[in-house]
Amino acid sequence: MTTKEDLLLLGLSESKAAETLKNAKLSATISGILKEAKPLGQISKQKGTLLYQLSTKLKPQVAPNAPLVVKYIMNDGIKTEPQLSAAIEYLLSHSVKGIEIPAFEASCGVGVVVTIDDIENAVSKVLATHKDKIVAERYGFAVGKLLGELRSSLPWADGAIVKKEVDLRFLELLGPKTAEDLAPKKKEKKPEVVKAPKDAAKKTEKNEATTTTQDDFSEGAETMDELLRTRAHFHAVGENYKTDGYVTTPKTAELLKSHVAAVGGKVVTRFPPEPNGVLHIGHAKAININFGYAKAMGGVCNLRFDDTNPEKEEEKFFTAIEDIVNWLGYNPARVTHSSDNFQQLYLWAVKLIQKNLAYVCHQKVEEMRGFEVQMSPWRDRSIEDNLQLFEDMKNGKFDEGEATLRLKLTLEEGKVDPVAYRIKYVPHHRTGDKWCIYPTYDYTHCLCDSIENITHSLCTKEFQSRRSSYYWLCNALDIYCPVQWEYGRLNVNYTVVSKRKILKLITTKTVNDWDDPRLFTLTALRRRGIPSEAINQFVAKLGLTMSQMVIDPQLLDACVRDYLNIHAPRTMAVLDGLKLTIENFADLNLPSTADVPDFPSDPSDPRKHSVAVDREIYIEKTDYKPDDTDKSFRRLTPKQTVGLKHIGLVLRFVREVKDSEGHLTEVIVKAETLAEGEKPKAFIHWVAKPVSAEVRLYERLFKSKNPEDAQALPGGFLTDINPDSLTVLYNALIDQSVAKSKVYDRFQFERIGFFCVDKDSTSAKLVFNRTVMLKDGGASGKN
Repeated sequence: MTTKEDLLLLGLSESKAAETLKNAKLSATISGILKEAKPLGQISKQKGTLLYQLSTKLKPQVAPNAPLVVKYIMNDGIKTEPQLSAAIEYLLSHSVKGIEIPAFEASCGVGVVVTIDDIENAVSKVLATHKDKIVAERYGFAVGKLLGELRSSLPWADGAIVKKEVDLRFLELLGPKTAEDLAPKKKEKKPEVVKAPKDAAKKTEKNEATTTTQDDFSEGAETMDELLRTRAHFHAVGENYKTDGYVTTPKTAELLKSHVAAVGGKVVTRFPPEPNGVLHIGHAKAININFGYAKAMGGVCNLRFDDTNPEKEEEKFFTAIEDIVNWLGYNPARVTHSSDNFQQLYLWAVKLIQKNLAYVCHQKVEEMRGFEVQMSPWRDRSIEDNLQLFEDMKNGKFDEGEATLRLKLTLEEGKVDPVAYRIKYVPHHRTGDKWCIYPTYDYTHCLCDSIENITHSLCTKEFQSRRSSYYWLCNALDIYCPVQWEYGRLNVNYTVVSKRKILKLITTKTVNDWDDPRLFTLTALRRRGIPSEAINQFVAKLGLTMSQMVIDPQLLDACVRDYLNIHAPRTMAVLDGLKLTIENFADLNLPSTADVPDFPSDPSDPRKHSVAVDREIYIEKTDYKPDDTDKSFRRLTPKQTVGLKHIGLVLRFVREVKDSEGHLTEVIVKAETLAEGEKPKAFIHWVAKPVSAEVRLYERLFKSKNPEDAQALPGGFLTDINPDSLTVLYNALIDQSVAKSKVYDRFQFERIGFFCVDKDSTSAKLVFNRTVMLKDGGASGKN
């Protein structure tokens, strides 16, 4: 056991020693290192520092070779921190290949003597290269760059001596620092970036969740390809053993060699959804990372359905999931199913029992839940009994819940002996009634990854606590073990994505189905008109982080708006129309049609469409006010003119027309060309000879940021529904040019927002969904 005196011997301060003793794992490592070191001689301060650094940097894969490093520290073969780091890196790289002493010594500079003359010559050479700039910038010159170059040329030199020589040469070249050198430098003002305060960062570490603001795209990239090429620092194919926590066995080298040959040295990933519901916005991140990383690295990605729970799986979900993956722009190399491997998974379960690593248990679910559960009384029954009982489970001799197969291990989170198999008398959609025992996700996931030769098992951070069981299972069965990498989960405010909760929304008729545009399922987002390209860019901009992200919907809206502004043609539509009659229309001699650009913000784009020009036109009711009291109002009033976009007409009020009950039905106006009169304060959109359409305006489904907060909403998430989440306009007026649009066609309705043709459209009447408003809120927000 490590004592305080041991730590002081290594050069630690009293306070640092006391702090280190609280870390049981590190203390145990130090104890082992000292046990090797003490018989080899006296521990000087320099050696003590290196031994402590070795203890802190030691990875499980390298631990068996720690005595070798200790030996070289104690015999002065390793004298510096760079040498130590190089030694550890060599051992890590050769943990399965085998260690060759000459190569080890060469890799960490054992026997290399760097003299003072060597250091002086190297410093002279580097300073000569940068002399002019040093003289110009004096002591403001970035010395770190020089030291970096010197480390490259003299990797085994003592860093302190190198730094001392550089400082001396600066003094010789520039003389002592002047008052100007010592004066604080003015910092250049940088654009402000929204950052979480320090206390918020601490909270993030505790809660593992962070809320991303509108401006917080600093960690991301414009495309998934760019993000995954520059930010995904994963292991190279076949170098699994270099990753933290990876467990090696005597068979690892042979298994990795076969694995690399099987995949041809290329990256292989997989996206493994459960087919018991449709995918949501969080899955978009998983799809993009798994498929995107494989694509960026020139590899392949499988779509694997984790179909191990026949109770909840339906064929429509299989189809919908594959459809969405394709919609996001990805084509699986293979479509596989966990059920493809049921026989092999069963045989491996038998092997685990034979190795006394699994047992049949009769505890109830509630007895196994929690973190302070009692060990199963059936944990130590004989291998023969367990084999027979597992066979009985397979042959239907137990009722559901009467027996499970459990693995003999404890997860990082403290969960003891996770379940590998349970009994379910439910036919499977692919295997029928062949099985009545089904493997759990924890058991199936890693083994199917191994079968498919997955190089990088990419998953969300909640699976970090299962990483030990992932590695344990593969190694217990002596099969290839992939590497599990985790990333932060993506959640969205003002919505729910749980399958159970969405089903509740559907059964209570709060929403219509899984693709209701108010939801954040991917089918719902597609129906609302969200482009797949915008979703992919949104995920890329969020970056690769370990923190769980909780974002506001407007962050996605911003990406959608940017994409549609370039790709959605503009057209004119009036949502709530007011009829205007131009009384002098015949005198104007206007053509019956006018050409309008599809993308007026891009003069180089030649695309255009034709709109009708007529004596009777329709404008938004909000673009007319019957009095002039509102001085901020810039559109049509009895005393104020307004312009019509695209045809250069200016309208002047003549009179109102009302029905027998006094309701305004029409406004008579007089028109003149823009050249004839003064320029109006505003130009508005309009339609002539329009076609009627239905328009659905969507708002947030929930009123609260977190509708699942039981403390804020004791009545449950259904009590938080926004009653105004859907407004239907049954008689919107659209231009004839879009009358024959197809489902999912997208447009920008000028001054209103972006809209998409809904699947409920018929040949008689189109239905449009509002995808997202314009940045300023559209026409309703303008004066």
